[in-house]
Amino acid sequence: MVMTDAELLERMRTRIPPTAQLLGQELLALDSAAGTVRMRFVGKPEFCNPMGHVQGGILAAMLDDAAAFAVIVKSQRRIVVPTIEFKVSFLAPAKMGREILAEGRCLKLGRTVAFAESDLYDPEGRLLARLSTSCVPTPLEGEGFMLERNA
Repeated sequence: MVMTDAELLERMRTRIPPTAQLLGQELLALDSAAGTVRMRFVGKPEFCNPMGHVQGGILAAMLDDAAAFAVIVKSQRRIVVPTIEFKVSFLAPAKMGREILAEGRCLKLGRTVAFAESDLYDPEGRLLARLSTSCVPTPLEGEGFMLERNA
């Protein structure tokens, strides 16, 4: 049974992967027909390097989540999307304690490979980083390893 975008958004906000909890991910919006998502993160102090900027590997994880969620919502099925490669370009520092906004886009959803992109922005709309990726859409077996988000 295909869920509406509102139903899917509610489900994806309450049943989350452990990495989403670690990163403090908040899913703001999704459009399954377009294969897009919008998310919010915060640059926690424990994510930062000595300059007070969010470390690049953490930013890459945020970008990877946004791209993966875009592929998942585009599929309109219960899938996981193991990454087979990605490239990240870092354009500006993400600062400690500041909001980080993410936009993910599914560019092509094939039977065996999907292609996606995602961007991170600061609150003023400055582009911080961009990811391009390919992944393997795979049916999710059972319930998967998900956490219930505490309200």
